[in-house]
Amino acid sequence: MPVVRPSDAVVHEMHGARFLSYAAPSSGSEELCAWRGEIPAGTRAPAHAVNREEVFHLLAGELLITLDGTAHRVTAGDTVVVNPGATLAVENPTTEVAVSWVTTSHGLEATLTDGTRIVPPWAR
Repeated sequence: MPVVRPSDAVVHEMHGARFLSYAAPSSGSEELCAWRGEIPAGTRAPAHAVNREEVFHLLAGELLITLDGTAHRVTAGDTVVVNPGATLAVENPTTEVAVSWVTTSHGLEATLTDGTRIVPPWAR
């Protein structure tokens, strides 16, 4: 399907955040996955390493993104490129919801610091 309407997005919730999947194999994408993330105020996602490159663009709000141990304050309009193998942690220390757009390739997996592997349903 070449056009995915907001009503067609598949919604998932994990670690206190909401993910709306727009592009994935299930919606007809052959190579890429893309989703909108809604990160509520006070949310802190666990650190995880990714096996695929992710391009993380902040549409609204502000986040504290720790990439390979270095913290970055990211504001609306900023883009973070997360390379394969990098460890990423996302935190919203503000009182407002932050909204992001993330693009990656099929097959994204995340590994938590305790070794738990996660295959995000919005990236399948």
